[in-house]
Amino acid sequence: MRFVGLVAAMLGLLAVACGPPPAGGPVELTVPDGAGFRSVVDSLDSRGVIGAPALFTLYARVRGADRQVRSGRYRFETGVEWKEILDALTEGRVLTRSVTIPEGWTLGQMAPRIAEISGSPPDSVLTLLSGDSAHLRFRVPGPGLEGYLFPDTYRFAEGVAPERVVATMVEAYNGFWTPTRRARLDSLGMTEREVTTLASIVQAEAGNMEEMPLIAGVYHNRLEAGWRLEADPTVLYALGGPRERLLFAAIDSVADHPYNTYRQAGLPPGPIGAPGAAALSAALEPAEVPYMFFVAGPDGGHVFSTTLAEHNRAVAEYRRRRAGAANRGSGGTRP
Repeated sequence: MRFVGLVAAMLGLLAVACGPPPAGGPVELTVPDGAGFRSVVDSLDSRGVIGAPALFTLYARVRGADRQVRSGRYRFETGVEWKEILDALTEGRVLTRSVTIPEGWTLGQMAPRIAEISGSPPDSVLTLLSGDSAHLRFRVPGPGLEGYLFPDTYRFAEGVAPERVVATMVEAYNGFWTPTRRARLDSLGMTEREVTTLASIVQAEAGNMEEMPLIAGVYHNRLEAGWRLEADPTVLYALGGPRERLLFAAIDSVADHPYNTYRQAGLPPGPIGAPGAAALSAALEPAEVPYMFFVAGPDGGHVFSTTLAEHNRAVAEYRRRRAGAANRGSGGTRP
């Protein structure tokens, strides 16, 4: 052992003495999965990252590093010490890229972004995400993965497997569910799927985070009273995406769809998008308010009402403002 240590020390001194190539700009290279160490050394040498490849190989073997190189894409500065190069290769300090998944996004919106970071075809990623039994594989309530891929900014190595991206996002979603929050589920008498579904509707409805507890309070009140939710975002989900205006004819066209909360009682079968932490928290801790209705108000917020008469007046005001906007050429949305 003393001899091996002495050899390693001598090679270390030789590495310093021989020195790497003169410092230059950064160099990127990819180590394919299963690549032999010789091909790695050849790539480093040809790109000017190391000098004396035979000595570098011997130095790596004495350190045992030649059998521990991890695949991935790396960036090295020319002129860096050999020890730092080997440490990076054996510790897997690969290049990473950030990917942001906004709150409220559906699986269809996420698929191209996950495909970009993974280098996989978008269609194959969408197939992975939208499989009917995908929730069983990743152990979330379902149905499917809709609503269970937590919206956030992540960093992944380029070429990461899409399954790894999904697993990381599911892990972030599961991280929300602390023991305290699961206890709150029990006190509400709701399941994790139900709260996540409600949170996804709150996420889609809210113009700002401050309103989320109020909107959640309205929906809790309607559920407790046995009223239909009549949530526009669920109908748009049934229709397959957003529309400039949601007309009653469109609502009637999907009357039998389980996500049409104008025609179907209670919550839809599952989430309609990915709720963030604020929406999930609002669904768990709704504001205790008497409101049963809300309609779009000025400045991107909503006007909340307790009675139908109050709500009808708020709707009339909304339509008056929308008509004025249309006359100015800006259009509007339902109601």
